[in-house]
Amino acid sequence: MGKLSATSVKAATRPGRHGDGDGLFLVIQTSGAKSWVCRVQKNGNRRDFGLGSAAKVSLSIARERAREIRTWVEMGLDPLFERRKLQGVPTFRQAAAKVIASHGKNWRNEKHAKQWLQTLDSYVFPEIGDLQVHDITGPMIRNVLSEIWLSKPETARRVRQRIGTVLDWAYASGYRDSEAPMRAVTKGLPRQPKKDGHFAAMPYTKVPDFMTRLARRESFSRLALRFAILTAVRSGEVRGATWDEFDLDAKLWTIPKERMKASREHVIPLSTPALRIIERCLELRIGSRILVFPGAKGDAPMSDMTLTKLLREMKEDCTAHGFRSAFRDWASEETDHSGEVAEAALAHKVRDKTEAAYRRGNLLEKRRKLMIDWADHCIKLPNKDVPPKPEIET
Repeated sequence: MGKLSATSVKAATRPGRHGDGDGLFLVIQTSGAKSWVCRVQKNGNRRDFGLGSAAKVSLSIARERAREIRTWVEMGLDPLFERRKLQGVPTFRQAAAKVIASHGKNWRNEKHAKQWLQTLDSYVFPEIGDLQVHDITGPMIRNVLSEIWLSKPETARRVRQRIGTVLDWAYASGYRDSEAPMRAVTKGLPRQPKKDGHFAAMPYTKVPDFMTRLARRESFSRLALRFAILTAVRSGEVRGATWDEFDLDAKLWTIPKERMKASREHVIPLSTPALRIIERCLELRIGSRILVFPGAKGDAPMSDMTLTKLLREMKEDCTAHGFRSAFRDWASEETDHSGEVAEAALAHKVRDKTEAAYRRGNLLEKRRKLMIDWADHCIKLPNKDVPPKPEIET
């Protein structure tokens, strides 16, 4: 027989724990809120389990729930896991939604969430999306990955990582009794072909001729690619460039930290050819559009595949990102500019914490000279201020 009664529970007002016996307590907060807690102890370990608000859970139900928890503990089971099983185990699709919602708070933009959903929707949900997470086994995961493991190796690795993240969340939440068996799954798949891990780059000696060909016609995609090459930035930073980031009088482009990979503001000195491209985009600007290099829809950035498609149309197998490598190779092999200045121009994070702590300033004037020299290399014209008049692409 417990020490409490329905009447005493209702009448109790003194803050603190009021014991009923066998580890069941009525907890009263200073605010007057009442709730049930079951305390169990085994092998020297003590744990408390909440049983709900006393306003919604009666004394008799609280006693029943406490007995259930004590039974699970005596059997060597985890009460949290068992209670979640009774509450309903989510499907992989439902668990993925919770993971994306949780992780999305730390992602820099919505694009990452869309990529997650796209890969899961294309390769995972059709096979295991409607299965409860505790029923998903290693062989099931292997079957999902085997379809794309060799044909789309990079995508397959991302899918593997995302499946593992969702199932690890399920384990940590008590919906699975083991972690995702991703190591064993990977061992059960064939070895993927090796990659050098670098973006395909154009040799810097070929960049001047390519820039000449690129300038023969005019479109926003061609202007964007020329500008990306001249500034040695990532294509996404160019495609997302807005007019308020530019100070044309000071010949500076300031990319806010929210748009940078390293989450640090990056100030880029503009060479004369780079500045001319921005001035040309200003002439082509329609109304109050905020993007310097608008996509087909005007108010939305051009796709990340736009520049890739342009390169393929020009019969080049390099990538837009690869021109950063061309710039770095040129700076190292053909100039006396220091590696520190070149790395700063690329907005690379300083790995040595001591060096990073003592580095002062952004080396802006040294980088300005470097970008002028790079423009001189890229554009082999008698007068770099006046490039040949391009054809207009429709």
